[in-house]
Amino acid sequence: MLFRLNPGSGVPIYLQIMEQIKHAVENGVLRPGEQLPGIRKLAESMVMNPNTVAKAYRELEHEGIVELRQGAGAFINENLNSKELIDRMQTARPVVDKAVERLLALGLSEEEIKRLVDAAIAARVGR
Repeated sequence: MLFRLNPGSGVPIYLQIMEQIKHAVENGVLRPGEQLPGIRKLAESMVMNPNTVAKAYRELEHEGIVELRQGAGAFINENLNSKELIDRMQTARPVVDKAVERLLALGLSEEEIKRLVDAAIAARVGR
């Protein structure tokens, strides 16, 4: 799995990793039971601190998307109902589309919209 991280985006790297893994699950690129890259291996390949990868994996475990197995690594949760996840995303898509449409109509740039959304998420999740 190839991650495309943007250190200058203002979004913490661990959140970018999380979102990309979720996106891969939603699109069927990653399937339940599939192993994710090892923490050290991914950190080395992306030239980042292993703690960043570990944090992303722990957060995904907390959300029920990833299962961490001591000594074996990180796996997409075998009990994950990817159809349920896809359904939730499809239900939410029109809400997001409408919000983005309205924000663009107000003259906000793509980057400004992303910052607003990231700030709103951070405020509600407490990060």
